[in-house]
Amino acid sequence: MEDILIKSSPETPYFPEVNFNANTGLCEISGESYMEETYKFFLPLSSWIKDYINNIRKGIEFNVKLIYLNTSSTKCILDILEILKEYENKGGQVKVVWYYDKEDPDMIDEVEDFEAESGIKIELREFA
Repeated sequence: MEDILIKSSPETPYFPEVNFNANTGLCEISGESYMEETYKFFLPLSSWIKDYINNIRKGIEFNVKLIYLNTSSTKCILDILEILKEYENKGGQVKVVWYYDKEDPDMIDEVEDFEAESGIKIELREFA
């Protein structure tokens, strides 16, 4: 299974950086996410997670380090969280960590909404 590595670029500042590692199960999304056609960007990420869960069947840690995300990105992240919750319900090991800026209390509310809607426990950590 191939890793996914998408670096951020000054030409596309509205695309998040992505690092999904098939060997470790560590999946990170960071930066900002407010591109057009968000679904097209996130579909390969959701598919990768489904493939990982079905083929590798190891623990997975999903770290979110987004400082901004638009409504369509929110829906795509929720879809990923629901996939992870389903895997957890089937006995898979899942850890979700959401990093936030302490100056942005709205992000904490949004993470709590993600947790309530998906049913998965999300650990909140302040950016260092």
